[in-house]
Amino acid sequence: MPVLTSLYDEWELRPEGSPVVTETATVVPVRTARGDRAVLKVSVPTEANEHEHLALSHWAGRGAATLLRADPRRRALLLGRLTGEDLGEAWDVEACEIVGRLYSRLHVPAFRPLRLLSEESAAIAVRLAGLPRNAPLPRRMVEQAVSLARSFAVDPATDGVVVHTDLHYRNVLLDEQGQWRAISPKPLSGDPHHEPAPMLLQRYDELAGDVRNGLRRRFHALVDTAGLDEDRARDWAIVRAISQAAAHLDDRDLVTRAVAVAKAVQD
Repeated sequence: MPVLTSLYDEWELRPEGSPVVTETATVVPVRTARGDRAVLKVSVPTEANEHEHLALSHWAGRGAATLLRADPRRRALLLGRLTGEDLGEAWDVEACEIVGRLYSRLHVPAFRPLRLLSEESAAIAVRLAGLPRNAPLPRRMVEQAVSLARSFAVDPATDGVVVHTDLHYRNVLLDEQGQWRAISPKPLSGDPHHEPAPMLLQRYDELAGDVRNGLRRRFHALVDTAGLDEDRARDWAIVRAISQAAAHLDDRDLVTRAVAVAKAVQD
């Protein structure tokens, strides 16, 4: 990957392992010129990760990975190295409590030029309203999500706080001091109640036989630990779950998960 080679030279980095390549980014462990352990991340450019460096810089290591250097044009970030241990093996309720505590560290006053959640909400309402009536989603839920998204789009409380938007089990890593830190934000100026959905949509297979109650336990662990308003968090979970399903109608498993989440939080 030519951009990696050029960054090694420009930033005086020494790779310490093979790059890990995913659909969204390439990450490689490196040493800096001073001998510090770090990771170099080069992301595939998207609107969602455009301001990742700004959020990490603003958080300055408080509850998130430490940003050492950035080249936004090339979507390149040099980050303090974490251990690689995520929340994937943690008891899911315990993991939700850890994430709920992280919210309070990450949810700080928003700043320009972060994109607005209210604008995204308006776009979601338009997309959902345009779904054909024979889409493989309960029509009542689609109409409910459209109504909620429209309400959020004109609600002043929808904007104003930095939200991660993609905080789930694999996006929380342990540092060498034993503290949990968020990685890979897709930041918006938004509403803290927007955050819980990713934690509900992941690790779904573990809930086999008790899906409804398992999802409700996760939801209440997140809401109670973070001190969120249950009704507002529920409404956002419905919007995000149905929006996710609508974007992946050909993925039957994802649609099933999303509908289960939307039902569980309001049963």
